[in-house]
Formats: sequence, structure tokens, C-alpha cells
Amino acid sequence: MTATDGTPLAVFERGDPDKPTILAVHGYPDDHTVWDGVTEALAERFHVVAYDVRGAGGSGRPRQRSAYRLDQLAADLRSVVDVVSPDRPVHLLAHDWGSIQSWHAVTGDELRGRIASFTSISGPCLDHAGAWFRSKLRRPSPRNLREVATQLACSGYIGFFQLPLIPELAWRSRVLPRVIDRLEKSDPAAAEHPTRPATADGIDGLALYRSNMLPRLGRPGARRTDIPVQVIAPTGDPFVTAPAQSGIAEWAPDSWVRRVPGGHWLPRTRPDVVARCATELVDHVECGQRPRSLRRARTGTSHGAFGDRLVVVTGAGNGIGRELALALADRGAQVVAADSDPAAAERTAELTAARGPRAHAYEVDVSDGAAMEDFAKRVRAESGVPDIVVNNAGIGLAGTFADTAVRDWQRVIDVNLWGVIHGSRLFAEQMTARGEGGRIVNIASAAAYLPSQTLSAYGATKAAVLALSQSMGAELAGSGISVHAICPGLVNTGITGRTRFAGTDEAEQADRRQAAGMLYQRRNFTPERAARDILRAVERGKAVAPVTPEAKVGLALSRLSPGLLRALARTGRSPV
Repeated sequence: MTATDGTPLAVFERGDPDKPTILAVHGYPDDHTVWDGVTEALAERFHVVAYDVRGAGGSGRPRQRSAYRLDQLAADLRSVVDVVSPDRPVHLLAHDWGSIQSWHAVTGDELRGRIASFTSISGPCLDHAGAWFRSKLRRPSPRNLREVATQLACSGYIGFFQLPLIPELAWRSRVLPRVIDRLEKSDPAAAEHPTRPATADGIDGLALYRSNMLPRLGRPGARRTDIPVQVIAPTGDPFVTAPAQSGIAEWAPDSWVRRVPGGHWLPRTRPDVVARCATELVDHVECGQRPRSLRRARTGTSHGAFGDRLVVVTGAGNGIGRELALALADRGAQVVAADSDPAAAERTAELTAARGPRAHAYEVDVSDGAAMEDFAKRVRAESGVPDIVVNNAGIGLAGTFADTAVRDWQRVIDVNLWGVIHGSRLFAEQMTARGEGGRIVNIASAAAYLPSQTLSAYGATKAAVLALSQSMGAELAGSGISVHAICPGLVNTGITGRTRFAGTDEAEQADRRQAAGMLYQRRNFTPERAARDILRAVERGKAVAPVTPEAKVGLALSRLSPGLLRALARTGRSPV
């Protein structure tokens, strides 16, 4: 097709033209192929259109710098919209410079009534960016100055592009492509889907920066839009920081912001995530659907760390698990209560539903790998991918190492360690595939770092959970999944009434359970207090969180004076 100034534009279509149209606009130095994976995912449900902007791909390459100004780019967008969807508004999906020009179009009069929604990735409105810089500098708090300095460091290439001849030479000598390649290698997903920009696209696209950056950033305006706008802000973008593109509520009151793990070229590296997020907004506009992920991304609302989250809690039938479920419901979470006792799980779900969103109860033995796989599949099918998973299910085992039989070891390892492994592995896989991060909370124990003469098996499993959590946290951070190891001390949960004391007959076992129960009752640190402390630690992002005073003192001593703890254990005076 031909633009208003006579420049030819190459336009590509897929899908049924009678279905809602999603128009994808690429950035610099890409062409329409950056959307190939996204288009593949969307074409079955939508009419998907992409075009090469002027100066890129198969479109024309005007020589005059003025031909690349934002007003002309908005006119190009209007021309494409009128051709591909003459009778109904389109849904815009844009990245990088495609987002910048789309912001200019939707906040002006050029496309009024022709855009149904706008999903923007890694490209703010230049007027808004200028206003953002000024607002931060007018209130020079340490946080504001840090955000400005970070964005200025990320934007250094913009000044470089204003220089005459040198950027062109950098493209022709392949210096800039090598820089892009090196930046991509820091993102494993980008390394698997590398950008291969054409030299001509890189050189001709420099006019975008030279025609628009300084004039627009130098005079921030109050450009607003009333259409639904969704910003997808990759947290690892080396060019556009999340704060610089997410403060849009003032300019787009009907808006959502989703911070997702990933780098700059998200349409190429995670097309599934981009397609799903775009689909959720289109379905909301077209059909009124509001999935949980879209509700919590709404600007101008505060959901906290747990509001509108789906949380799976194992061992939720009693004790800390039940109190966590109730506390989460109080904070607006939808809870999945799982326990090996179906009646206890149902009771927790009933109590939880009375205080928050509808809850679901499941019977599952966390030590059974096949049962846990089925459980994870059912949760995903019936409720969706959880945002938080609390691997709380566990059993107590006391007794000396010499008295602990192999079957005792097998049982405590199966529940306390394998249960955490199953829950973490299965749900982390779902979270990673979804691409919006999450939290895994593993309930360990102060026994993980406090030696004891009578908790060798139990302490070994909890120490393994602690070590596992720390390694998982390092591995999953790149996927936006945080892992928290919670280490309670003496919490009066009633666990002593179910703890097995190895090497004892039934009478002695009953006596020891009663004695231990009296100790925990005198300590009287309630599960409600433990649940509050656990959620506070998760909110604060603590990787290792002791709960109860003795657990906190014990953790400090384990780091400062482990020899003292070993000496106390030899005398039988371990704090746990």
C-alpha cells in the first residue's frame, strides 16, 4: 500500500479478516518478522497484521529526515488501519519504536475512534518520558535520582545516534550488530532467538532518533488517551527501564502495567507471553473478561503482595498451613488448600472462603510423585497457574540416629524433602512457562541449622530443604521466581501429637509426645503469629526467614559461633 506522502509500505496479514484485528508495529532496528512467533500464536483466533515501517524491511526509504517525524508515522499507521480494518477498530500491539509512534498516534486525533486497545512493550510516549524525567528531578529523593541515573545510563546510545556519520560507520563496520549480539547473550532466551538486523534498516532507521528525540523529550506535553492501554515492561530491558515506561496512570487512566521477566526483544524471545497478555486485553475489551492477571495489573489499585493471587498451600489441613491459608484469604488471595486428610482440607477451604475469594480443597500425598503431578495438572486446569506455592506439608520424627530405622528415614525424607521437591519442580515449571514470575515458599525449620541429639533425621531433611531453596532461588531468579526458605522454631501447632519418636514402644512414645506437647504449650508461639511472620518475610523478599525468637537467635549463632551450638548440642541443650 502507499502512505500519504507516497512512500510504499509492505503489509502482511494472517488469519480470518472477519475476526478482531490485531495490528503489530515493530521497533528499531527490526522489521515485521520480529512478530513471527507472536503472529503464529494469535492467528487462529484473530486477524493479525504487521507491516514494515518506513525505512525498514520491504517498505520505502525516504531520504528526507522530516519524512520520519512522529506525525508522519501516525499517518502511516492510520493508512494501514483504514486498509486492513475499514469497518471496525483495531487492537494495537507495538514494541520499541513501534510503541513510541503508537503512543503518539493514540494520544492524538489521527486515529480517534479507530483503536480499540493498545498493548505497548519497551517503548514509552516521548512526551510522557520527558514529563517523567522532570517529575523525578523536581523531587530529588535518592530513589528518584537512582531511577533517573539508571535510565540515562541505559539511554546513552540515543546521544550517540545524534552524531553525524559515526553511527552509520558503526553499522557498516558491524560494530553495532556485535554490541546488540553481546547484549542479547546476557539473556539466555535472546541468545536462542538472536536479532539479525539488516545494515540498511539500522542506518535508515537512525532518522527516527534524529527527527524526534530531542524535539519531543525537550517539551513534555499532556498527551492523554482514553482507550484501554496495557504496558508490558520487561524487567531486564537494557534500554528502557520499567519505571520509565510504567508510570502511565496520569496519561492513560484506563490502563494496566505488567512487569515480566525478560529482555528487550520480548516479542522474539517470549512470543507466547506477549500473545497471551495481548489476548487477555483484547478479550477484556471485546467480551468483558477479566482474568486474575489482568485485575492485579490495573493501575491506580493496590493489591499488595497477595491480593488477586492464586496460592497453593500443602499441609493446609491444620497448624501453620491452615493459618497461612486464612491469612492469605484475608489479604485477598484465592487459596488452594491441599492435605492428605481430605476432611481437614475441606474444612480449611470452608474457613478460607468465608474470609476471602472462593477456595478449593484437594486431597494429595506430597510424597507421591504421580499424585503430585496429577494435582499440579488439576490446579492448572481448574484454577490456573499459581502465583505462590507454599510447600508446607511435613511430619515430625524424633529420636537418636542409632534408633532411627531405615523405614523412618524413608518416610521423613519422602514427606519433608520429596514433598518440597515435587511441589517446587511441578509448579516452578508452570510459572516459568507462564512467564510472569511467582514465589515458592518452602517451610524448613530452625532444626536445619541447629544441631540436636534427637533430631538427626528431621534436621537433615530440613537442612536439605534450606539448601535446595537457596540453590533454586539462584537458578529461578532469571525467570522472576523468588524462593523463600522459612525456618520456624517452637510453634504450638500440635505437631508433637503426631511426631514419631524412633526406638520407643507405644507407652514411652505417648509419654514423650505429652512432654513435648507441654513444652510447646508453655512456649505458646501460636500458628497465627507464625503465619503473620511468614507472610511478612515473603513480602519483604527474604530468602531465609527464621520464625520465633529462638530460631532468629539460633540462625545468628550458626553464622557467628557454630562451635557454641555444637557444644550445646553435645550437652543436650539444643534450642529445638
